Amino acid sequence: MAEKIIEFVAEKIMDLSTLRHSCSHILAQAVKEIWPETKLGIGPSIEEGFYYDFDRPEPFTDQDLVRIEERMQQIIDQNEPFIREEFTKEEAMKLFKRLKEGYKLELIDEIEDERITVYKTGENFIDLCKGPHVESTGKIKAFKLLTVAGAYWHGIETNPMLQRIYGTCFEAKRELDDYLKNLEEAKKRDHRKLGLSLDLFNFYYGEAGTGLVFYHPKGAILRTIIEDYLKREHLRRGYQLVITPHIMQASLWKTSGHYDYYRENMYTLKIEAQEFVLKPMNCPGHILIYKSKIRSWKSLPLRYFELGTVYRYEKSGVLHGLLRLRGFTQDDSHIFCLEEQLKDEIKGILDFVLEVMSDFGFGELVFELSTRPKKFLGSLEIWERAEDILTESLKEKEFSFKINPGEGAFYGPKIDIKLKDALKRLWQCATIQCDFALPEKFDLGFIDSKGERKRPVMLHRVILGSLERFIGCLIEHYGGNLPLWLAPLQIVIIPIKTEHARYASEIKERFTAEGLRVDLDCRNETLEKRIRDSELEKIPYLLVIGEKEMGEKKISVRKRKEGNLGSMDIEEFIKRLTKI
Repeated sequence: MAEKIIEFVAEKIMDLSTLRHSCSHILAQAVKEIWPETKLGIGPSIEEGFYYDFDRPEPFTDQDLVRIEERMQQIIDQNEPFIREEFTKEEAMKLFKRLKEGYKLELIDEIEDERITVYKTGENFIDLCKGPHVESTGKIKAFKLLTVAGAYWHGIETNPMLQRIYGTCFEAKRELDDYLKNLEEAKKRDHRKLGLSLDLFNFYYGEAGTGLVFYHPKGAILRTIIEDYLKREHLRRGYQLVITPHIMQASLWKTSGHYDYYRENMYTLKIEAQEFVLKPMNCPGHILIYKSKIRSWKSLPLRYFELGTVYRYEKSGVLHGLLRLRGFTQDDSHIFCLEEQLKDEIKGILDFVLEVMSDFGFGELVFELSTRPKKFLGSLEIWERAEDILTESLKEKEFSFKINPGEGAFYGPKIDIKLKDALKRLWQCATIQCDFALPEKFDLGFIDSKGERKRPVMLHRVILGSLERFIGCLIEHYGGNLPLWLAPLQIVIIPIKTEHARYASEIKERFTAEGLRVDLDCRNETLEKRIRDSELEKIPYLLVIGEKEMGEKKISVRKRKEGNLGSMDIEEFIKRLTKI
């Protein structure tokens, strides 16, 4: 039954992908008909819609997008068929030379197949494409152009900068309206905007460089709460904490294979004529700790855990707030175990993920299995064994999952776990990678029950993934209204007048002694402004202290989103909060 559901979901995704890809062709046709001198790049469907890249001297304006949409609708109303034609490579080159489409000629030159396919719509529009497409343009029922951005051809910074028009497309107008509504809500929840307004973090691009985050005091508190939670939960499950250096010799990364497979994303530096690497991964460091002594089969599984900060070179065009950085911290673990222990360990990690996500308020997860890529370490046999073990673990947990062919890490296949936020958007967080290759590369071993040396297997895994990305996800999921246990500042006490400040300070000391995070607002501002400022900072509880509260030795409590809760005994309030 589960497999049938997966097939049905895959078909729906494929149908929507085809619809969106077809819409990108209609976009290209409209642009060429309005501005014939424009040169075409590529126009794929993507997770939430489609885009098309154009080479045009003048920038596209908002008014241009309206004009393009109008022409697209006319093409759709004409219900023009998508006509597929096949050419030899030589014929295709002649065709696109005649059309003066230089980018398409580059693409044809890169294609290894001898037969090239194109699609035609209308009287003159021809585009290089494998397909598939819908039968005709009239099948497009609901679309919207969204934004324009710059994009280097092939993503290479030395190539020409093209203009990328993003759009989206759905099977029905209701679905499009829901998506656009969510898009507006997402803008309000943008973690970059909220992070600044809530004084959690900043980036200081001009002074420090791009892709690096600076946590302000409140942001540092939030991150510390998450880190303390992670350490506690890992220790409870038998993990051992380790810490590894931020830089290590390049020779280590050559042994691991990262130097060959990941070099373009690594930062290197010379120290005393030796090449070092700012670590992009934590695994080689954990491997060295494993190798530091002879291991017995009785000590396995051995689970190392580190909140490890890593550094990866990302092109400036893909950097995005906390979601895509050049320096970030992972809740990284490497488990060394016997092959027969693998499934139990994998299922234990899956349970761990479910519990953690529930604690943070995420109830819906999506599971994906990524298989062997084109470039990989090890033999086909060990890859098949690893893929089978991951597949069986998911099936035994009765989790539905989809397969991403060729998307595994270079050293092993993996399970990716994505969570859905309040707006039903998917966020990549947890991953479990099964690795037979690196234990071989580093000659790892253990002594079995017969006294013979055997090879362990490694599991690479994260639960939250990048702490920065997860914090960004949390902010957007809750719209900045973090639950009480995560709120950097839980309570603000506001004395109405100066003579109430001493009693307010006594209350603050009492709450602080209970481990609550509390601040006192004695600014020379009106009561209304101080209450309003605290609401804008999304503080869970506001306590207003006046003559009545001071006389009765009580507090007046206001709760975020619920308003005034009335007068309350101090100890009663403490019990209320510490139970949450």
